[in-house]
Amino acid sequence: MDAIIDFINDIFWSYILIYGLLAIGLFFTVRLGFVQFRMFPEMFRSVLGGGEKDRAGITPFQALCTSLASRVGTGNIAGVAVAIHLGGPGAVFWMWMVALLGMATAYAESTLAQLYKTRNEQGEYRGGPAFYMARGLKAPWAGAVFSVCLILTFGLVFNAVQANSIAEAMEGAFGVPKLGVGIALAVVAGIVILGGIRQVARVAQVVVPFMALAYLLVALYVVAVNISEVPATLMHIVASAFGLEAAAGGVAGALLNGVKRGLFSNEAGMGSAPNIAAVATPDPHHPSAQGLVQALGVFIDTLLVCTATALMILLSGAITPGSDLTGTPLTQAAMREHIGPAGDWFVAVAILFFAFTSIIGNYSYAENAMVFLKLGGPVGITLLRIGALVMVIWGAYESVSTVFNAADASMGLMATVNIVAIALLSGTVVKLTRDYTAQRRAGKRPEFHLGDYPELRDGVDTGIWSRR
Repeated sequence: MDAIIDFINDIFWSYILIYGLLAIGLFFTVRLGFVQFRMFPEMFRSVLGGGEKDRAGITPFQALCTSLASRVGTGNIAGVAVAIHLGGPGAVFWMWMVALLGMATAYAESTLAQLYKTRNEQGEYRGGPAFYMARGLKAPWAGAVFSVCLILTFGLVFNAVQANSIAEAMEGAFGVPKLGVGIALAVVAGIVILGGIRQVARVAQVVVPFMALAYLLVALYVVAVNISEVPATLMHIVASAFGLEAAAGGVAGALLNGVKRGLFSNEAGMGSAPNIAAVATPDPHHPSAQGLVQALGVFIDTLLVCTATALMILLSGAITPGSDLTGTPLTQAAMREHIGPAGDWFVAVAILFFAFTSIIGNYSYAENAMVFLKLGGPVGITLLRIGALVMVIWGAYESVSTVFNAADASMGLMATVNIVAIALLSGTVVKLTRDYTAQRRAGKRPEFHLGDYPELRDGVDTGIWSRR
């Protein structure tokens, strides 16, 4: 099995995605006029909104927190440490590049998810890549393939990855048996996901801001204490990325590991966040508004949280030649250098919060996919919940290498399908972006009217996007 997974990963990450993700990010960055930089202030305006009321969806802030619940997980703590261990400090630079380009990709995929969203039997919004593949590309088979990949990746495999990191951290800091951690985690996660996507959103909007702020405050403390070393550390990251300084893995290692772990962390282009973006009520009432919200999510995940972890590791001196430390143990060793024995506890608690919210966020994506496959009834959803919780328990005691390799393979297949879809629908994204920016420049509050774009009418829910 390991040989098969390794072969699949080699195809995806050596030939397809390492170039495809950077290319699609660059493509949307240029074609949308550097939207992630030009409209950066607008991202905050879209998150805060203006009080749009629509009970069919969750708020933009809830959508941001739920997507961050999935994004901000083990990739921000264990994943950054793995990238630095395998690719050297230069891997951090390539994580930044993936994020900056990925903001445009995230904007595009979430904007499309909003445009092609629909309502379920309860009148609630549902959508995502599977829906824009079926409705926008007229390729329901592609939507079905994507949905299966999404369920396997987020509903099952990624939850095992998050549980693995929690169990390792708890065992290392407090000596708690991994299996016990897995069972306890499954019980608490089960309580939350029984309430469905709305319950996940309510929990996320409380927990995510608290956990992210607490983590960044500790990072700021570490940076302040070591402020004289920060400029040299940042230069070391850049120099290592281009082979100007000797580092583990060389330039190729830095690029490969930076891209892999960057995507795993921020998920741009993977097609995951659009599932929750489609559930949101955009504020203002325009598909691009939620695209901007999710672009901000990529910025927060990588440029803030991942950078915080990288600086804490690199400023600690915990990386020594020939050391086998990687993943969570490396991050814990770094924090011990900064704040003493409490470092183990801090990382363990941070991972507990980060990974737990990822588990419930991942589940919300999988539930959306079940709706597309017409398996969203009580039986189908119950089976999904059981499968997700079983994977949490399994992942808690399975080896980290096996779990990460399986996650890479399933993520690769899913991202490849999504990249092709958003590239084919790029013309639609351009139209929506121009419509939004034109209204802003005219001093208007953007509002999308489907009647102004009859060529987009086919496949779009007129009840959602007709003039109100």
